[in-house]
Amino acid sequence: MQSKTKPSRIHEGRNIKRFREMLGIKQEALAFELGDEWNQKKVSILEQRETVDDRVMKQVADVLKIPVEAFRNFDEEQAINFISNTASFENCQQPAFFNNQPTFNPLDKLIEAFEEIKRLNAEVIKVKDEQIALLERMLGGR
Repeated sequence: MQSKTKPSRIHEGRNIKRFREMLGIKQEALAFELGDEWNQKKVSILEQRETVDDRVMKQVADVLKIPVEAFRNFDEEQAINFISNTASFENCQQPAFFNNQPTFNPLDKLIEAFEEIKRLNAEVIKVKDEQIALLERMLGGR
């Protein structure tokens, strides 16, 4: 069941498209993995919908191996606003709310970030291998 308090500017279909494109998956390949009742045009229509049915969203999330919450919560506008409001290098004056004496070791955070990048790269490689296998299966039937 979809929440009625969710901000309307999150476009779930567009988020599906963004993640699909980031993974390098074509609409035809996604349709193939979703099953016989799917085709490229149906995926295109899905990606134009602002909200997506829970059952369909779960099916797409399973195929793309991305949590449903990523599609439901990602808001590009909020991400851009956050980055533009927190990563300004033109004005070097620090706002008063910045803590100049962090309670964590910044190098630990950097190492964690690199480990997360390494983990994500491994996932991308795994997805690419699965895509290659899918394409081989698709072409094997011809």
